[in-house]
Amino acid sequence: MDLHDFLSPQAIVADLRAGSKKQLLQQLSQRAASLTGLEDRRVLEVVLERERLGSTGFGGGVAIPHGKIEGLTSVFGLFARLNAPVDYDALDRQPVDMLFLLLAPEGAGADHLKALARVSRVFRDRVTLEKLRGSTSADALYAMLASGVHSRAA
Repeated sequence: MDLHDFLSPQAIVADLRAGSKKQLLQQLSQRAASLTGLEDRRVLEVVLERERLGSTGFGGGVAIPHGKIEGLTSVFGLFARLNAPVDYDALDRQPVDMLFLLLAPEGAGADHLKALARVSRVFRDRVTLEKLRGSTSADALYAMLASGVHSRAA
């Protein structure tokens, strides 16, 4: 499973502005809802429910908020690069400047785990992170994420 299997060009936000983790998750939920047809409040509830179990900020300035939600027919991804880092209660206590929101249908056990593993491998690669941080357009970000170039390093 590659990122292009569940990430579309419309699901890239190149310069998201948010003042807090809550505001950030609200904005991501609204964007995801508009692209999936889901209710934004429900998306936010699912993401916040997962955050209560432990922060999805896994370090290096990256977070992967995720959850399973009724009404989806396939795995959905949304990538956002922030214009300024936000305190996210990450494991390494560093602020987050890149997020990958991952949503899966309620019954998508294996697909959800495969997608989550793929995203985490991509965002553990330092070279990929540097390239993503250096890019200024949504098109360029999508091209990097969907190209699979990072697959060889992961």
